[in-house]
Amino acid sequence: MNSAIAERMSLIDSSGIRKVFALASKLKNPVNLSIGQPHFDVPEEVKRAAVEAIQNGLNKYTLTQGIPELREKIKVQQKEKRNTNLEEIMISSGTSGLLLLAFMCLINPGDEVIVFDPYFVMYKHLIRIVGGVPVFVDTYPSFNISVDKVEQAISRKTKIIVINSPCNPTGAVYSKDQLKNLADIANKHNILIISDEIYNEFVYGEDSVSIAEIYENTLVLNGFSKTYAMTGWRLGWAGGPKWLLNEMIKLQQYTFVCAPSIVQYAGLNALEYNPTHLIDSYKEKRDLMYNGLKDYFDILKPAGAFYMFVKTPDGVADEEFVREAVENNLLVIPGNVFSERNTHFRICYAAENKVLYKGIEILRNLSRK
Repeated sequence: MNSAIAERMSLIDSSGIRKVFALASKLKNPVNLSIGQPHFDVPEEVKRAAVEAIQNGLNKYTLTQGIPELREKIKVQQKEKRNTNLEEIMISSGTSGLLLLAFMCLINPGDEVIVFDPYFVMYKHLIRIVGGVPVFVDTYPSFNISVDKVEQAISRKTKIIVINSPCNPTGAVYSKDQLKNLADIANKHNILIISDEIYNEFVYGEDSVSIAEIYENTLVLNGFSKTYAMTGWRLGWAGGPKWLLNEMIKLQQYTFVCAPSIVQYAGLNALEYNPTHLIDSYKEKRDLMYNGLKDYFDILKPAGAFYMFVKTPDGVADEEFVREAVENNLLVIPGNVFSERNTHFRICYAAENKVLYKGIEILRNLSRK
């Protein structure tokens, strides 16, 4: 029997984040600025809603696309808060699951997908798994979109443009003008935009804008993991054109089946929760880290999410810097996990302030070396 692993698995590597964990496995109480998840817990009322759902017997399969009341509530809130008219909504097992469903429904072998570099780690790997070709558009050093670079990257094979604002790993937030220019290009070439908006609540200046407000040929991906700290609950949603969502729902029947029922009912409660005080605390953490490091490293002050993408000292590759950080009991992520370059490292400042102060001290010492 031929039991060889499928060739597609050779197109992806183990997550560089996992490699950092492996390096750090022997450390005791490391200063951890690596994990991309909120440091606060799920709100108590959301926990209670999940328990009540269990006790009330809401434990069976739901509709493949999700419970109607949750989908409708998301649709209404997006109209009120984001000024978007999303034709259809579906619920799935996390934003990452929705990304895979979308790519499987859209990408034929050889289709090209424009991805802005730096990028969220999953994008290029999922594109390659389904036979697509990621085309990287460099955003260094400002981490903003260059219209000229996008135009140069488009070919007759271009199928999708993926954007992530606020961005993981850079914390960049695209302005309405940037999004309008991108929408004009996408419209000119009839290209679908996938907009990953999982960090849309984590903005520290003007509110972030959804490109779906400007360009209707947009698939919005979002979820509950970051705003409500429900990372392990795996609850995400997609909104956009019915022609695409119908196919994603059909594929979900044969993959995830449906999102966990009790988590969907808890999600109804989560949408009533006001996270403003938590967002304000993350703005303070952003300022603490930036002010503590700006005189020692080349850093652009992030406008959103809870990450900083920091340039390594001149002549030091990212993995070399991260290895030295680990030797000093600090966990950060090498930039090449998120980029085709090896010149930066990512800090996640979703941590208690005392941890941030320790991290600042270690990083300052490393910069002097």
